[in-house]
Parts: sequence; structure tokens; C-alpha cells
Amino acid sequence: MKELAYYDGTIAAPEELKIPFNDRVHFFGDGVYDASVGGNHRIYLLDDHLDRFYSSANALDIRIPMEKKELGELLTDLLKKVEGETHFVYWQVTRGAAPRNHAYDSEMTGKLWVMIRPNRLRDPEVPISLITAEDTRFLHCNIKTLNLLPSVMASQKAEQKGAQETVFHRGDMVTECAHSNVSILKNGIFLSHPNDQYILRGISKTHMIEACYRLGIQVIERPFTLTELMEADEVLVTSSSNFCLHAKEIDGIPVGGKDPVRLSRIQKEVIEEYLRYTGKSSLFDDVV
Repeated sequence: MKELAYYDGTIAAPEELKIPFNDRVHFFGDGVYDASVGGNHRIYLLDDHLDRFYSSANALDIRIPMEKKELGELLTDLLKKVEGETHFVYWQVTRGAAPRNHAYDSEMTGKLWVMIRPNRLRDPEVPISLITAEDTRFLHCNIKTLNLLPSVMASQKAEQKGAQETVFHRGDMVTECAHSNVSILKNGIFLSHPNDQYILRGISKTHMIEACYRLGIQVIERPFTLTELMEADEVLVTSSSNFCLHAKEIDGIPVGGKDPVRLSRIQKEVIEEYLRYTGKSSLFDDVV
């Protein structure tokens, strides 16, 4: 198959799959999700993503219809059915299907969704443009819910301005991006927002921090300001499908470019971890 969709045990092409009208996702966005890159038909950092997926579901009292090991095996088997060598692997669980009502049956079993499609990784050596926006989302950003409208609107605004991502801030405090984490390098130190309710702790960000430790680069997890963002030596943007990008401008103002050697070392370390994990020979050699 070129693309695959799965819903509650049924496998089909995305345009062929039918979803029950009463699935609570349609009325409330009632569910959580996770996603990763599939390289060489292996899901990158699968255990990390499954841990976060189950934590998000538990936080919202959603019952995933299978145990973690079984879900990992299912995702791996589904990935093998899709053509190509580099993929976007997405899965979500909704609370289930029932007549519309805000209150729910606590014994309801969730409905599992999976979507797998070819993916192209962005070249980490090519800098990206960012914009900023006030963070008006709710106070549960640490849960990876399906309620993404603020991020959708922020991403669209970035697209319209020719940028690739939006950096959120609450007042003067930088939190994260619309669908990524943002960190900075300053005076040889890697700075990133701490793991709290204002951000989703990205798995790629976590592994970048581990890469910094291996490289002997000091890491400080604390809130940083818009001024610190604009004055950073380098601005790094990470997500599960783009591990280590860096910015060249924010709101049309040039940023970064002051610590390219340290930036390159971090990027190299992160990419090599991905290549070791998946067994791929390079980041782009067989991208569909």
C-alpha cells in the first residue's frame, strides 16, 4: 500500500475508511495522539512515544483497547505494509462511540486510529523562518490531545507569512511552537523551557538534551524570554518528524548564526542516533 489507515481493527486506504458518526472525536475532539518517523520500516523511538501516548490517555481517563506491547507490535506490522523507506507514523485513540453527551461512560473502550504515509525529512542544514504569537492555549499543554485549533491557526498564520513555524509566548515567557519545541544556545549553554503544564515535552527535544550531555554541552531547563530568544546564538526547533532544525529569522528579524560549530555537533549527534536506530545509511538516500 502507498498509504494506510486503520480504525478499530479495519485496514484500508485513508479515503476508503469509514468512521462511525457517533465517535466522540467528531463532537468533542475527545482523544489523544502520538506520532513518529518510520525509517527502514522501524518506528523511531517507539517505546518513548508509546510511554507518552499511554500517559496522555491516562490523564484524560481514556481506555486504550490494547496493552502497550501489543500496540507496538501492531504499529510495526502496519508499517511493513506500506511502500517506501521513510514514513510518517501517526496514531490516536478516541474515547469511543456513543450518543452525544458531555459526560461519558467510564467503562467505555477507546477506538484506535492509525495513519501511515510517505514522509520527507527536512534538511537540518537549511535554516527556517519563525514568527511569534501570544500563547492563548489552555493549561494542559503537557497532554497530547486532539484539540489543536490554536496550533492550526498559528501554523496557518506562519504559512501566510512565509514562515515554517510559530513560537508561542505567554507574556514575555517563551513556551513552545505550534507543533514543535524551541530551545536556544547562548554562550555555549543549551537552554530550554522546563517540563511543565505549558509545553508538551517533545521526545526529540529530550533526545537532543541527552545528545548535549554526551557532547559535554551544559544544559539548563528554565523559562527564557522573547529577548533571550532574539539574542540567542542559535535557535533550535525540534519535533518528532524534524529532529534538529535551526532558525535564521523571527518576525523578519535575523537571528542565530553565531555558534555554527556547536550547532553542527548537536545536529550530527542527533542524526547519527536516528541512523543507528533505524539502520539507514543516510537521512535522505531512500526518501520517497
